[in-house]
Amino acid sequence: MKKLFSGLCLLLLNLSFAQQKQDFVLNSPDGKIEVKIAVNDKITWTVSHEKDLILAPSAMSMTLDQNRVLGQHAVVLNPKKESVDTSFDAPFYKKKSVQNKYNKLILNFKNDFSIEYRAFDDGVAYRFITQKKKNITVKSEEVVLNFDQDYSTLMPYVRDLRNPKDPFISSFEAHYENKKISEFAKDTLAFLPFLIDYKNHKKAVFLEANLEDYPGLFVTNNNSKSGFESRFSSYPLQEKNGGFNNINRLITERADYLVQTKGTRSFPWRIIVISENDAALANSDMVQKLAEPSKIKDMSWIKPGKVAWDWWNDWNIYNVGFKAGINTQTYKYYIDFASRNKVEYVVLDEGWSLEDDIMKHNPNVDLEALIAYGKERNVGIILWSSWMALTKNTSGILKNYADLGIKGFKVDFLDRDDAKMVKSVYDIAQKAADNKLLLDFHGMYKPTGIQRTYPNILNFEGVKGLENNKWTPNDDVPLYDCTIPFIRMMAGPMDYTPGAMRNATKSEFKPSHSNPVSQGTRCHQLALYTIFEAPLQMMADSPTAYMAAQESTDFIAKVPTTFDETVSLNGEVGKSVTIARKKANTWYLGAITNWDSREITIDFSFLEKGKKFEAEIFSDGINADKAAVDYKREIVNVDSTTKLTYRLASGGGLAMIIR
Repeated sequence: MKKLFSGLCLLLLNLSFAQQKQDFVLNSPDGKIEVKIAVNDKITWTVSHEKDLILAPSAMSMTLDQNRVLGQHAVVLNPKKESVDTSFDAPFYKKKSVQNKYNKLILNFKNDFSIEYRAFDDGVAYRFITQKKKNITVKSEEVVLNFDQDYSTLMPYVRDLRNPKDPFISSFEAHYENKKISEFAKDTLAFLPFLIDYKNHKKAVFLEANLEDYPGLFVTNNNSKSGFESRFSSYPLQEKNGGFNNINRLITERADYLVQTKGTRSFPWRIIVISENDAALANSDMVQKLAEPSKIKDMSWIKPGKVAWDWWNDWNIYNVGFKAGINTQTYKYYIDFASRNKVEYVVLDEGWSLEDDIMKHNPNVDLEALIAYGKERNVGIILWSSWMALTKNTSGILKNYADLGIKGFKVDFLDRDDAKMVKSVYDIAQKAADNKLLLDFHGMYKPTGIQRTYPNILNFEGVKGLENNKWTPNDDVPLYDCTIPFIRMMAGPMDYTPGAMRNATKSEFKPSHSNPVSQGTRCHQLALYTIFEAPLQMMADSPTAYMAAQESTDFIAKVPTTFDETVSLNGEVGKSVTIARKKANTWYLGAITNWDSREITIDFSFLEKGKKFEAEIFSDGINADKAAVDYKREIVNVDSTTKLTYRLASGGGLAMIIR
């Protein structure tokens, strides 16, 4: 009887404890950000920056099989706080090392789970952690984002549907729609990252990191019309070929769960980056800081660089004695061009093999001869493959081509981020690393930190890049170019593929397949090589076009693809951006504007004091408003006290190398 009475008292005590609201507070190191966590019937968090409410109370939970809800009537066993101030090396990044300073709170709950919260000076994040002994099935996750006002957003909607019946099959390419929260298009999805514009010039960008063995996060409007709630793609059970050229894998049946996974693991970070000025967003390290460290111990073989690329320019070379196209002679010409200009790689895009079987070569392409030809000229070969073709025998294919001397693969048409696809990306990364192969994931969801975990992944698409100029005449490209450094680029590198040598004003632009043109000026294109992060950076135009513009080509060839230091000088989302980056003893600077011509002043105070520098400057020519190819090149002496003012033409830019 005593045991029964004791057990009843303990049960009542636990029920009372579960129903009693508990509040916890976590502040950023500088004290400006405050996170309030309330544990009651549900777990909610509220985020403030000084006196401004960034996130109104928003719930979080995770539902496992057997209707076990982590976050409902939760019982806190013990909280643990810690302050961290450290740094880590970042060998293939926009800076040599990353400072990682934050305060963290871990709430350990009954039923073997925890939630970890981190507060940085520039943002906050949380993630679920489970400590189950057996494997678990995650049925759903609740991620709610509530706001106190109807703020403006910049939201990338899912638009390019590979399967109209399945909104989760997508290329993850979209321009940002500037709408109020309440105007979110009903019955649609948006993908991350996206931006909220608050009062007092503050902005927040919402991201995720450490996406492993788990589906990516989408958002849709919630019933309150003042916020968003999560959507995830369920696990694929049945697939079939479809989509572009029948080389996508389309889902015909999905499970009623997100993933079956290990019971002891951490889940993806849910992130809010907060900024008082737009320029700071363009130099965020948040995803890098929350990613898992490298799983590759020896990284000496990983060589970033630029790539002479064939597809965008439609293999359009001329003044040669052979028929240009997907053939050995054309690719030798690309290799010769790359060698002369010290470009590290040439990519063989679609057409060098069968699209559905990359072990079968195009008879017009002598791959082994090209590998040998490139090796003699210090130019590596990268091969294109669809994800579907590569995954037919990933280990065998990668080993075969590594043994032949290939340097890496451009993997295309993934077009999903369900748990099966995410797991496949990690599998390809590991197997590529085993064979010392580089990777460029095209047709890919946004990066979420795997670029730190597997640094042989040097680039990702998930961006509406230059290729779209070939078929989308109504897109406002300069506006987009001045937006993505503050949103999409915060997630990681972008395979945007810049470098057009044919440039057009707004009124003169027309799409073209074989003679593609960029929107904006020549200097706008040159500046992108500094502004857009891309350890493996394409040169999209043809050797013929580059040789006809050798002065511009020389400039592009000199700009590195990774850096030791980055300074975001100024900018405003959707209007303009100016970034300076340092490699060894040389600085590189890029500035671009939207279709509005504007005057900008470059303050060189980022240079080392007491030293003299020589700046090679490419600025928009006086007639760039009519002839977008017009530019002026000059050499100017500068130091840390120098201030220079330039007029950027409509869709214009400014590019510098400062020695």
